[in-house]
Amino acid sequence: MQTFITKNINETRNWAAKFAKTLIQPTTVALHGDLGVGKSEIARTIIQTLCGVDTVVPSPTFTLVQTYIAGKIKISHFDLYRISDVAELVEIGLGYAIQNDITLIEWPDIAADMLPKNTIHIDITELDDGRQIVIR
Repeated sequence: MQTFITKNINETRNWAAKFAKTLIQPTTVALHGDLGVGKSEIARTIIQTLCGVDTVVPSPTFTLVQTYIAGKIKISHFDLYRISDVAELVEIGLGYAIQNDITLIEWPDIAADMLPKNTIHIDITELDDGRQIVIR
């Protein structure tokens, strides 16, 4: 387990960019934390680091999944906040992505039984003066 403290959004982005460079396919990253704590910003930074800073990264809150390709790298970004039935996870391609892509999952709890044992879990907590990021 590793813990990082970031004092502002720029430090959070810098941390996420460094973390992104360690990822290879297939890898699953589960982003945990309350609303507004920075899950989407970390996912966006990872995607832009791997696919290019000009990559437009909308939140997949309503589309449920966004896919990005940069050369041989394929990234699937899921937001499972609105999923209420585990069967929907198969329909949106989560199992396939986990086996093949760099898969970033916001609100991953409903998918707990599908996540591989080597999933990287990132817990993000708001602090009075920044964020605490715990990798487990």
